[in-house]
Amino acid sequence: MVEPADRPSTAGQRLGAPESFGVSTLEPGLRPPAQPPGRQVSIRVQMLDDTQEVFQISQRSPGKVLFDLVCVHLNLVEGDYFGLEYQDQRKMTVWLDLLKPTLKQIRRPKNTILRFVVKFFPPDHTQLLEELTRYLFALQIKRDLACGRLICNDTSAALMVSHIIQSEIGDFDETQSWQHLLHNKYLPDQDAIRDKITECHRKHVGQTPAVSDYQLLEIARRLEMYGVRLHPAKDREGTKLSLAVAHTGVLVFQGYTKINAFNWSKVRKLSFKRKRFLIKLRADPAQNAHHDTLEFAMASRDCCKIFWKICVEYHAFFRLFEEPKPKPKPILFTRGSSFRFSGRTQKQIIDYVKDSELKKVPFERKHSKVLSNSSMSPQSSSFRSQVPKESAMSVQLADQPDSARLGHQPESNGSEEAPAAAASSTNGFHDIPATLSSDPTQPRQSHHSNGSAPDPHFLNPESPGSEDSPGGSPHVVVNGNGSVNGQGMGSTGVLGPGQSPEGRQLSPLTSPLLTDAGCVRNDDEEEARRKKFPTDKAYFIAKELLTTERTYLKDLQVITESFQGVAEKEEAFPDPVKVLISTSYDPVYKFHQGFLKEVEQRLAQWEGRSNAHIKGDYQRIGDVLLKNIQGLRQLTVHLQKHSECLVELERACRSSRKVETLCRDFEQQRVCYLPFNIFLLRPLHRLLHYKLILERLCKHYPPTHDDFRDCRAALADISEMVLQLQGTMMKMENFQKLLELKKDLTGIDHLAFPGREFIRLGCLSKLSGKGLQQRMFFLFSDSLVYTSRGMTPSNQFKVHGQLPLYGMTIRESEEEWGVPHSFTLFGQRQSVVVAASCASEMERWVEDIRMAIDLAEQSSSPNTDLLYTSLSDSNKLSEDGGAELESEEELCGSRSSLERQGHRGNTTVHVCWHRNTSVSMVDFSVAVENQLSGNLLRKFKNSNGWQKLWVVFTNFSLFFYKSHQDDYPLASLPLLGYSVTVPSESENIHKDYVFKLHFKSHVYYFRSESEYTFERWMEVIRSATCSASRSLPSTRKDLY
Repeated sequence: MVEPADRPSTAGQRLGAPESFGVSTLEPGLRPPAQPPGRQVSIRVQMLDDTQEVFQISQRSPGKVLFDLVCVHLNLVEGDYFGLEYQDQRKMTVWLDLLKPTLKQIRRPKNTILRFVVKFFPPDHTQLLEELTRYLFALQIKRDLACGRLICNDTSAALMVSHIIQSEIGDFDETQSWQHLLHNKYLPDQDAIRDKITECHRKHVGQTPAVSDYQLLEIARRLEMYGVRLHPAKDREGTKLSLAVAHTGVLVFQGYTKINAFNWSKVRKLSFKRKRFLIKLRADPAQNAHHDTLEFAMASRDCCKIFWKICVEYHAFFRLFEEPKPKPKPILFTRGSSFRFSGRTQKQIIDYVKDSELKKVPFERKHSKVLSNSSMSPQSSSFRSQVPKESAMSVQLADQPDSARLGHQPESNGSEEAPAAAASSTNGFHDIPATLSSDPTQPRQSHHSNGSAPDPHFLNPESPGSEDSPGGSPHVVVNGNGSVNGQGMGSTGVLGPGQSPEGRQLSPLTSPLLTDAGCVRNDDEEEARRKKFPTDKAYFIAKELLTTERTYLKDLQVITESFQGVAEKEEAFPDPVKVLISTSYDPVYKFHQGFLKEVEQRLAQWEGRSNAHIKGDYQRIGDVLLKNIQGLRQLTVHLQKHSECLVELERACRSSRKVETLCRDFEQQRVCYLPFNIFLLRPLHRLLHYKLILERLCKHYPPTHDDFRDCRAALADISEMVLQLQGTMMKMENFQKLLELKKDLTGIDHLAFPGREFIRLGCLSKLSGKGLQQRMFFLFSDSLVYTSRGMTPSNQFKVHGQLPLYGMTIRESEEEWGVPHSFTLFGQRQSVVVAASCASEMERWVEDIRMAIDLAEQSSSPNTDLLYTSLSDSNKLSEDGGAELESEEELCGSRSSLERQGHRGNTTVHVCWHRNTSVSMVDFSVAVENQLSGNLLRKFKNSNGWQKLWVVFTNFSLFFYKSHQDDYPLASLPLLGYSVTVPSESENIHKDYVFKLHFKSHVYYFRSESEYTFERWMEVIRSATCSASRSLPSTRKDLY
């Protein structure tokens, strides 16, 4: 408890904390940890705003009790970034150990003041999801500048101080700003750059305190001394140095210049012995063994121990997924320190804040005279999971006047929420000018300008080959009437296959639907049929339910009608498998037929197309969902058999060549636009979609809304079903992925081996005697397989070799070989040097390979016979010969091979080959959740009109239909390697809710009907255009 005082307000009240803080924001619904009985002791804590508060704790309470009291007092959720420091009896600054009793650490509590400060500095301030946390970080930066700890040049110092002043006194006023600088000291040598500070402050007109904090942290995080706390030391020669620790590892400074860095991945062990601090590096085969231990001398043993502790904590906080468990107490002798990191890791904090529905509490800023609301955050709360990093353009705009920034507003990346307003629409596509909302419940969100350049977070790899080759153009596969297999356009009636308006032969990779020749300019026609539609966000969430349900029902028809019709005609198809599939999927299909009719009827009533006089009673969807989800629970017994169907079908294919041929031929049909096994898992995936839709509805509705209770009850029911079936779902996804890869690989037996897990596939360049050769790599939990694309009719990938992961080591070798983004894999029998297409690709591969090596070493024993057992030595493809064959035939065979194989070339493996990129199993899991369908207006780069299409996003691709009633797509556009942005002003796209897809010279514009659908399309497409390996799916992260 805070000691009562006779002053009008406390720091906690200024920061928005209620007077009674009996409920902790760290764990909602729980009180702060109970204190052991005993005498109460007063502890004084100095906050970051320089106020002091007194807390009462029991004399036997551990440090965590005091720390939690401070966090609760500040109403701070992300408190684990902070710590309490103090000076001990040796006048050394140390951190309060949260596991030890407080009074055993603080000998004289009455004479000691603890300081609440930032302890862990993340590399990117966008990882701080709460505005209050960013405000406290800004106070820490302000303190570090004032005391001279954050060293930087005059320009950066002036810019940071200008943002601090903007947050404290608001817009520039020459007299006020000058007086404020005279009475406040922000820099040790402030007077020398006072003019530069005022000049920078002049450019921040209209900037809120929250945005000022954001910009301040953006500048500070780029400085070399950001978050650095120097610890004096000497090397073996007695040279004076300083050691520091950061999120990346241990740093070495000479003065204020960083001269060395030891990444956590290279450090094997940190220890100290008396005054010597030891860094043991992982063994490097290129160097002698005695060079892998570095020694630094510090002032005393205590100095060594203090620095060693903070290193242990930094490593655990930034590198571990969860808090390390305590070591078991030894029975006889103790060896080494029992110290460990206590608290949540950064990953746990981010996951907790994302998953929690936390109410934002407004707070006041002690030094600020500007009215500020915590809702005016640089990031919308709806985009917490994907806070955009600022591009170079946005950093430059931060230094420009407000008028200059306004000029770039149309280039926002879609994070801005424009207010919903009733307006005319074009079949539901609104033409609403962006205006400020008068509704205070819908604040405008700030956005980050991207210009016309691609977003740096989206991969746009430059694969080898010309613009006309598969490696340099988007891989578009045309099905149905737009097939490249010699069939005409049929009902489209625009062009014959492979013909352009000028009569030139088009690339077989280019769909007539995705060229300007096939564009039907019906924009004027659409404008003539405007209708009034609801603009409530709940309506568009319900409409997403409708559109995705239509696609889902079509997918079920692939099983219940198309596939079963083919299986019935084949006598060799086992009857038990027929019966199993029929009894498992037919009841589910019939149920969803009725569900879809109810949803369509409710949306029609909502839109006023029927029963308009009672529309107020039908502007809801929760009751329909609750009723049908309760009915869906009765089908759980059928859903549980779907995994059995997948296993039995695979068993039948292995037992009968006719069944295998039947399934392979069925996948070549236009109606089967995805691998057939994916359709078998669709009902399990649909449960996740219902859960996400209900979560969005519950988040949108206030608790007093009529529909909130039904939505919450439906969410509870569907969450229980998902939890019940989730384990089976994850296993089947891995099994399905192994079966799919088996079709793309030749020379492998028994790929779907029990216990084997798929981790990542993608393109890397392998260094051989003939230089760098493009290879396709497949990473599993027990081995790494590398292949090259063969010249077979099915374009399968030929296995060149495999590296067992047991005993493998990995080392970055860019300097050794002079090849950018290269690293070496040291196996027990051979070593391989490979290079990635870019630094981010290399980082993903290295991280996943190291994780796989750890998994392999945890297994019982090494497995030497991992993959291909049917390949004899004479049948294997030699590296050099295979490289020559590939390089000669690929020039003339790449394009024609796609014509031979139909839409089999649309598999993820082939797309990764052409786009020179990679995807992981985590990416596939994210793609399962991020599925979307609906009407979009499509425009080409040089065309004037918009064409209305039914678009389905799934499996990293967009599939295009004329309407939702079509049985098969006309064309598809794989999105791996594409970038998704918002059109710039120079592109003259004067429409709302438009996003742009571009890869090299290929550009497509898509226009959605509302702000909500625009945000949803941007969200799901981003999940396909940038890797999700850094963040697991929120609903399934516990299963990894």
